[in-house]
Amino acid sequence: MSEEASDTDGRLATIVAATDFSPTAELALERAKELAREHGARVVLAHAITLQPFAAGGPELGTLPSDFEYQVREASVKRLENLAEAIRGEGIDVETKVHSGLPAGMANSVAAEVDADLMVIGTRGLSGFKHLVLGSTAEEIIRHAPCPVLTVHPGDAHALDRLAKVLVPTDFSEDALRAAREVTHLFRSQAGSAHILLVHAGQLPPLVQPILEELSFEPFTIEDLAASARERLEAEAERIRAAGFEVEVVVRVGDPAAVITELVASEGVSLVAMGTRGHSGLKHLLLGSTAERVVQHAACPVLTVRREH
Repeated sequence: MSEEASDTDGRLATIVAATDFSPTAELALERAKELAREHGARVVLAHAITLQPFAAGGPELGTLPSDFEYQVREASVKRLENLAEAIRGEGIDVETKVHSGLPAGMANSVAAEVDADLMVIGTRGLSGFKHLVLGSTAEEIIRHAPCPVLTVHPGDAHALDRLAKVLVPTDFSEDALRAAREVTHLFRSQAGSAHILLVHAGQLPPLVQPILEELSFEPFTIEDLAASARERLEAEAERIRAAGFEVEVVVRVGDPAAVITELVASEGVSLVAMGTRGHSGLKHLLLGSTAERVVQHAACPVLTVRREH
């Protein structure tokens, strides 16, 4: 992320929208345009040309023309430029980037190259496999992106310039704090209308609960833990309220990913914003199980923020 853009005027400067021309990528581009209009940002349209599947497809595909790769590149460039021209017609500054290679590596390279403040992607592209809601491309992008990533699911039609409720889960880690700050940064123009649910969810490991009385520390109850969490949440909520947002504190007992996705459905949440690594801090779990499951199953766009960008 461009620290200068973030620190000096609080506005985004550059948004990367990675596209494979799929319907979900089109939805992601709509969200990117909303944010670009709000912040006066430029949009960088990025597309990867990946031909390995054709080379390994077997004889049933027949013989490809000798200039097949050239034709694919030319058609991709034309398609991307047509998209860019339409966006320019809406008054948004746009440039295009077409590279050969795997989509995730290309998207992250482009984001680093243009010093992106945000990347917007779809969670399922042209393969369309329903069990791959969070495909390998989206997962790899989120794991290694040099900036926050907004993921959009098939069917997500939530307009980000008219947010109703934003759910911000927190485990009080640095990543969670960053996610809360990113929300107030990205959507500061909606401070008077967007309602933020600041949520903490947790549970004791099932094997621990039956033996609590036999442990050496002072006895405590789930109610004690919930009260402690609520006190810490209120402290965080005050910082968000200082930015002009209305904040509601929510404490739930249960699996965090399940609690979050249930609240998204029951509360009509427009956006989830969360960190990708909590207190475990393990680098090989950059996309922790909670974040991964929320991105997979939440019925709204999800903004993920990781520590090292």
